Amino acid sequence: MPGFAKRLSGVELAASVQMTIKARELKAAGKPVITLTTGEPNFDSPPHAVEAAHQAALHGDTKYPPQDGTRALKQAIQRKFRRDSNLDYALDEIIVSNGGKQCLFNAIMATVDPGDEVVIPVPSWIAYAQMVQLCEATPVLVTCPQNNGFKPRPEDLDAAITPRTKWLILNNPNNPTGACCSAEEIAAIAAVMRRHPHVWIMSDDMYEHLVFDGFRFHTFAEVAPDLKDRTLTLTGVSKTYAMTGWRVGYAGGPKPLIKAMTVVQGQATAGISTVGQAAAAAALDGPQDGVEEQIVAYKRRRDVAVDMLNAARGISCHKPEGAFYVFPNVAGCLGKTSTGGRVLHTDEDVCLALLEEQYVATVHGAAYHMSPFLRISTATADDELVEGLKRIQTFCEGLR
Repeated sequence: MPGFAKRLSGVELAASVQMTIKARELKAAGKPVITLTTGEPNFDSPPHAVEAAHQAALHGDTKYPPQDGTRALKQAIQRKFRRDSNLDYALDEIIVSNGGKQCLFNAIMATVDPGDEVVIPVPSWIAYAQMVQLCEATPVLVTCPQNNGFKPRPEDLDAAITPRTKWLILNNPNNPTGACCSAEEIAAIAAVMRRHPHVWIMSDDMYEHLVFDGFRFHTFAEVAPDLKDRTLTLTGVSKTYAMTGWRVGYAGGPKPLIKAMTVVQGQATAGISTVGQAAAAAALDGPQDGVEEQIVAYKRRRDVAVDMLNAARGISCHKPEGAFYVFPNVAGCLGKTSTGGRVLHTDEDVCLALLEEQYVATVHGAAYHMSPFLRISTATADDELVEGLKRIQTFCEGLR
């Protein structure tokens, strides 16, 4: 058989996907599996967005789209950036992609060469480091400790930047921890970045609206407008509007970067679904009641999850500012043996034992570059979440 590209050697299927597949296999075998792995809202897409897609199709809006997005959607994105973050982007400073993930991929592919470095605060979404490795560059992982709320310390970022650094990637609220930096904390990071004018800054704001307890979200370019000319502000409709399957992400940034990203996209997928773009424009411009409904539900679930996990023997759980994840520390479970006889040496052992013995699917923290933790998604029905958490408590009680 012919061989494969060497660049694939360091890239593998995401751990969250792997655990979801294992859960599906067990469920197909008749096991009562509860899946707490997927970062996907359990809400329906807004009815007005669905209707906009329907009308677009009925009116013949089914031809090849512009590679960087339709004018109507880019204008809606302009309004969104102004409304939410006081940011002004010209139409040629905006790109629409197949999900936020393609925006990220376009940016890295357009700027990163073999031997370059990308600074990534961790824990972090799995895709960041793997995309960097796919470009034969080096992800430089900067630990964000639990005692700092899983947020990056400016001095640690400063120490990680070298002449070979191309990007700093920031994700607020964060996947997998739900941590979110305040305007003051972002300003402190901006002060560091002013000392390193050769570095691009990526602000991944995919969970921007999902914040709790009166926390006010700010994006990087809003806090540091003088750095806007080297900042890419990235988000999408997947999480805020429960539109994961529509595959619509977008980014605003300096014109030369957006142009380069469009070139990459043109050779990968070209433009994205016209009806999906019509739906996204309607979601951005239309009623926002559904967003508020989600925020209320996610806050309720976060509170339940944090309380129940902190009541489980051997687990401690930080209360996050946003997103729909909790990231409990399972250090107190390590070195023990489960009722099924598995010795728990790592968080991955805990994760696998939970799935095999209690039929609860989670993701181990090592997949996000920090152990010993688990990522638990609260984007599931309340009753399923509570049942899953009860099973985790039962699992912990049985450890010896």
